[in-house]
Amino acid sequence: MEPSTPNDPRDLRCSDADREAVAEVLRAAMTDGRLEYTELTDRLDHVYVARTYRDLEPLVADLPGTAVRLPTRPEAPLMSTGPTTPGSLDRVGGQAGSGSAIAVMGGATRKGSWVVPPSFTAVAIMGGVDLDLGDARFEVPSVVINAVAFWGGIEIKAPPDIRVVVDGVGIMGGFEGPRDEAPTGQRVTVRVTGVAIMGGVEVKRKGRGSLGGSGTGPALGQGPDRPELTP
Repeated sequence: MEPSTPNDPRDLRCSDADREAVAEVLRAAMTDGRLEYTELTDRLDHVYVARTYRDLEPLVADLPGTAVRLPTRPEAPLMSTGPTTPGSLDRVGGQAGSGSAIAVMGGATRKGSWVVPPSFTAVAIMGGVDLDLGDARFEVPSVVINAVAFWGGIEIKAPPDIRVVVDGVGIMGGFEGPRDEAPTGQRVTVRVTGVAIMGGVEVKRKGRGSLGGSGTGPALGQGPDRPELTP
């Protein structure tokens, strides 16, 4: 017997990307002083075992300006995960969730099918952030990733159909990426800027090495797939 489709979108199964988006909101809330560390760890435990959107909603219900985004109708996927055409703007579209990935003495990862907002902030303090843009979509054609690494590392993996420009600064650390990449055809443009202090920010093409060097030194402290925090 085939399972029936839920009438309420809240009863649909959530994805790993949905769980990670909620986790990033909770980490940002702790950084803002809205959650205590014990509250954060308790809610993260619930995030990673959530099965439906209904399970995720109560975890951010008391945080201002946040909500779990639901599909518009039960049969519609949360975001397109179909193949993209290299060199085209087929990746553009969707509504972004969290606008940051923060790792403090731990790790944070964004990968799979997620939507990158016009401005995204990645912060690694004695920890690691891993951003994989291979299957990502982009809310607008031109986005900026602000990367700040202090005694930590940020690694950004970009597919070949995306134009990447890196203009960050390394201070006793490395901020590595392409020196210059001219646009070819209609492409999404990702600008990576920021600073690496005694740490590293590195942009790589998926399946290749780093894109060249505007800084020196490797990215440090790459984090695990599941974010963890150490008090």
